[in-house]
Amino acid sequence: MITDYSSGLAQRIRTRASEIFPEMVSLRREIHLHPELSYEEVKTTALIEGYLRSLGIDPEPPFLETGVVALISGEGEREGSNNLVALRADIDALPVTEENSHGFCSLEPGKMHACGHDMHTAMLLGAAKILVGMKQELHGDVLLIFQPAEEKAPGGARPLIEAGLFRRFNPAVIIGQHCFPNVATGKVALCKGSFMAATDELYFTISGQGGHASAPHKAADPVLAAAHIITAVQHLVSRVAPPHEPAVVSIASIHAGNAPNVIPGKVSMSGTMRTMNEDLRALLKERLRQTVMHVAEAFGVQAELEIRNGYPALVNDPHVTAQAETACSEYLGSGNVLQSEPLMTAEDFAYYLRERPGTFWQIGTGTPEQEKGNTLHSPTFNPEERALEAGSGLLAYTACRFLDMLCNS
Repeated sequence: MITDYSSGLAQRIRTRASEIFPEMVSLRREIHLHPELSYEEVKTTALIEGYLRSLGIDPEPPFLETGVVALISGEGEREGSNNLVALRADIDALPVTEENSHGFCSLEPGKMHACGHDMHTAMLLGAAKILVGMKQELHGDVLLIFQPAEEKAPGGARPLIEAGLFRRFNPAVIIGQHCFPNVATGKVALCKGSFMAATDELYFTISGQGGHASAPHKAADPVLAAAHIITAVQHLVSRVAPPHEPAVVSIASIHAGNAPNVIPGKVSMSGTMRTMNEDLRALLKERLRQTVMHVAEAFGVQAELEIRNGYPALVNDPHVTAQAETACSEYLGSGNVLQSEPLMTAEDFAYYLRERPGTFWQIGTGTPEQEKGNTLHSPTFNPEERALEAGSGLLAYTACRFLDMLCNS
């Protein structure tokens, strides 16, 4: 039986997180200066590998061309057969041109860490440094997953799993976190069960017969058909989805002609569909196709619809999330642990949760006076760096507490 040492452990990790905070800021800013897009994270991978080796951690042979997986082997007392906890951070940037004015803006034109993955990476590196310094107290092992390509489907999680991540390692629990500027720094928000939506990309092509805008009766107008298609698909959520089931269908991009007096021959559109329920996801796809084809037929045009399957719904294990909530309360204080509502954003951490029990939470990066534009995927996203201290310490503490709970289970 492992003795409960949570109170003293939390204080020691808080102290250590505070000590290494300046180093985590330097790491984060170095990563922020040199953002790399999905599947291109070569320099970021090298930085992570170099830092881990400086801690005495040897990265595993690579599963993918970019990204890093490494194991911290604990030397403390063990009980049970599966004392392994996995911690994951994503490492890729977005194709966004930074518009901030601080002294470490992106040096890569058209690329920016606008979703906080530089923060996630630095937090996990900080957690690794804390955990290495207390290996003799770890009642098991900690798997570090620095995952590439979260931002671009099919993402990096599924290829990593398919490459044998969970054949090589069998974590009892997997934990991840994401920066959220609407949550105050020093706080976290957790959600039991369905947390983030499945996402699918929609691509429409409506083809008709172009002509002079003064004689629309001689054309088959794809613009008019597209307008009716947009209106029709908006009714799917209210008339197909049950009122208690979250669902979103949005058309976000339309491209047609370029002259005010010419009816074009083709219109292209794109959008997104978000659902929390796989049965509803399948039903909406079917009804979406039917709606598009029937509207197009009514207007005498042809329509094509491509649906690109995105990430599945992210479903947090309720039991693991409850345990994580306890650990977060011990580390941050119960007043700093919030309940999150489900979100219609998407995350490929969902693939890990289909394979292993785990949880994914919001780590606060908000400031007391939130500035306009400080939102995820914004060119002015500017997270509070003090969150690096809270995030690295929380990951380390939660890993320790789960290993303790696994030994006591």
